[in-house]
Amino acid sequence: MMVWLNGALCDSGEARIDPADRGFTLGDGLFETVAVRGGKILRLEKHLRRLSRGCAVLKLPPAPDTLADTIGTVLSANGLQAAAIRITYTRGAGARGLPIPESCAPTLLIAANPLPPAREPARCIVSTLTRRNEYSPLSRIKSTNYLDSILAREEAKRRNASDALLLNTAGNAAEATAANLFILKDGQVFTPPLEDGALEGIMREEIIAETEAVERSLRVPDLMGADEVFLSNSLGLQAVVAIDGATIGSGDAGPKYRALLPLAG
Repeated sequence: MMVWLNGALCDSGEARIDPADRGFTLGDGLFETVAVRGGKILRLEKHLRRLSRGCAVLKLPPAPDTLADTIGTVLSANGLQAAAIRITYTRGAGARGLPIPESCAPTLLIAANPLPPAREPARCIVSTLTRRNEYSPLSRIKSTNYLDSILAREEAKRRNASDALLLNTAGNAAEATAANLFILKDGQVFTPPLEDGALEGIMREEIIAETEAVERSLRVPDLMGADEVFLSNSLGLQAVVAIDGATIGSGDAGPKYRALLPLAG
């Protein structure tokens, strides 16, 4: 696989970052996952705006304004017309310790992988191991620090589930490990508000607009009593058919979820 690293294409097996890169040592960086279908890069402008907002939060220099062309170069080098693009942007190398360096040379890595297959319906748990911190600025950006999600996903695996739903510190539902959360109840779509720790998802924004979804705090009983539950991220949608072993709705992907599938592109 060919990747773009700091201004040039190289084979992924030969790509190297500085051992002092703060993205590696401290998780001091951002990422975006962008879908490509039929050679078309989907929603790139929205992804770049979110990346820019993340740079402002972390006080990172703005990412290069040539990312669209660079992604095209990576796609061409790998012969891909359908792909999941990963943009990773870190502060770069820095001295040992936490203080932000006065100047930095950010690391930019862009990789392309084939799009994953359509997702099977998910059987989820509500994580008891970790929670989403709705007060942290990291809940509003695509930080490279995903350890809470990794731990929650491992908890799901131990409990014979495919994903975990994360509550926030107040006990409200926030999101899944790598996706936004939606429920359908009595014909109305609801989703957790950003203030509850939900990431400002690109697909989330489009689903809210398409369905006139209401942003509202959701408790576990709201999820259990929903007619449908589904997840979204930039690579697509996924129906949730069970939570903590209890069947959701009909126990199958529902009509609202199916109606929204074309949004994924």
